[in-house]
Formats: sequence, structure tokens, C-alpha cells
Amino acid sequence: MQETRLLLIRHAETSTPDVFHGAESDIGLSAWGEHQAMRLGENLKDQGAHALYCSAMQRAIATAKPIGAACDLTAVIVPQLHERKIGPLSGLSRETGWEIYAESKRRWMFGDLEFTHPGGESFADIRRRVLPFFEELRTRHRGETLIVVAHGVVIRVILLSLLEGLEPADFDRIAIDFASINDLRWNGTKWKAHALNQVVAPSPAKPVA
Repeated sequence: MQETRLLLIRHAETSTPDVFHGAESDIGLSAWGEHQAMRLGENLKDQGAHALYCSAMQRAIATAKPIGAACDLTAVIVPQLHERKIGPLSGLSRETGWEIYAESKRRWMFGDLEFTHPGGESFADIRRRVLPFFEELRTRHRGETLIVVAHGVVIRVILLSLLEGLEPADFDRIAIDFASINDLRWNGTKWKAHALNQVVAPSPAKPVA
């Protein structure tokens, strides 16, 4: 049976990459992010993709647009793929908000998947929101290649939930850089990672989360 291939991509660099941006912060891309999105299109144009999906947030749509143009695909908007809701953390600088973010991450890594700060989504909340969509995709695109453009924390939750041998305790082992490609394959029984965090054009700025 032909494998189903999922190319799971984090959006390109945002206009303020040194700030936490959750679902509450719908910003676009930086000039470098626009360049990254173009490079993603160039990288993916010969991959034979059958479908393209992205979240409804500006930074994901702007990343998906040149990919769609290069692959001759129209992006299907999936609202539930939005970034983690982080409430008052959204818009804070990396330095100011880091302790709030890190506490949730620490608790998740120790197995408390329902924990979150006030106004934020937990690991379990995100998993309940996004995993049904990926189960549906696996059935809808059996044996095909599909591209999904989403967000950093959401992608970590997906990878730690779908891939054999990974669990929430591995949260810090999973790097999700701007404009990175995670190449997953479904062999009829389970998802396997063919390649993780392939970056087509590294950002000068370090991603926040």
C-alpha cells in the first residue's frame, strides 16, 4: 500500500519574532518571513502534493499562499488549527513572558497535560482540538501527499501525540523553527517521522516557542 505523506509546516517568521503570539495575536510575516514562504514554495513544488491546508491566522495564510502558487493548489482554511490560546501572555516579550510559558511546558513534561495558566489552552485542550482533523485527513487522503501549515506549539502537540516513541516528556526535544518542514509517513498502521524540523531558510531571529 502506498504511504500517506504529511508535510507539516510551521508558518514563516512573524513581523515581531521576539514576542509571544498566541491565537489572540493575528499578525503577518516579516520581510524575511515572506522570503521563507517563497523558499518553501520552491522546495515543495515538485513533491506531488495533492492538497494544502492552513490555519485561518494571517501568518499561516501568508505562508501557504506561495506554497499554493508553486504547487498549483488552493489552500483550504481550517479554523481549528489556530495557535495555542495564551491569553495575557500574547504580545509579551520573550524575556517578560518566559516564566509563564515555561511553567506550562514543565507541567506538561511531567504528565499534567490539563495544566495551563489563566486564559491559556492546555496540552490536552490543543490535542482535543486538532487531532480529530488529522485522523480525518489520514482517511481522506489515503496514499496521497498533503501539506498542512500550522503553528509551533500546535505542531509540537501533534508530533508528540502521533509519532511512536515520543511523548509529552519529550517536548523540549522537538525543535519547531519558523518555516520548518516535518515529513511524516503513514504506513497503514502508524505515523513515522521521515524528517523533522527541516528549515529551508533559517531565521536571523530565534523563534519564541
